[in-house]
Amino acid sequence: MTAPALVVLVLVTAAVVLLGWWLVPAWRRWRGQRVITCPETNQPQTVEVDAGHAALTALRASPELRLTSCTRWPERQDCGQECLGQIESSPDGCLVKSLVVEWYEGKSCAFCGKPIQASGWADHAPALIRPDGATVLWRDLKPEQLPEVFKTHRAACWNCHVVETVVRKRPDVVTVRPGRDQLYH
Repeated sequence: MTAPALVVLVLVTAAVVLLGWWLVPAWRRWRGQRVITCPETNQPQTVEVDAGHAALTALRASPELRLTSCTRWPERQDCGQECLGQIESSPDGCLVKSLVVEWYEGKSCAFCGKPIQASGWADHAPALIRPDGATVLWRDLKPEQLPEVFKTHRAACWNCHVVETVVRKRPDVVTVRPGRDQLYH
């Protein structure tokens, strides 16, 4: 390899590394589902920002945001995307993960009383206890339902959710000891 070719290779590599150093954090910041209040309906909706476009335009003073999906699409795909103002003013605050972490913060399981930890949610996500007493994982709900669900449901840890699910779905294989209802409900 000639010296000029080596210099070009080093410069291109450096440019790619620097560009990646800038683009990857910008892409990570704008990716993920968000819950916003639709300006048109005043109802929660789930949207996703075009993270790639936002990252590429972040090389300028401020990124240009646009949506790639919304729960009101395809019917209202031509809306003005006024909800982007909510995302710009609080990029992390409307992320589904942020909403969930904030709601569980400081809560304990309504069954066992143990504090619900904000780590390890990839495999063992905490659950919610519906008003009828059944449990459901928060991630099994539509994100736009979460703000309303958080008003009426209680927190449950993964372990108690698993036990309650088995008790509910397979009562024939579970022995429920006296006093259980007083402990858990």
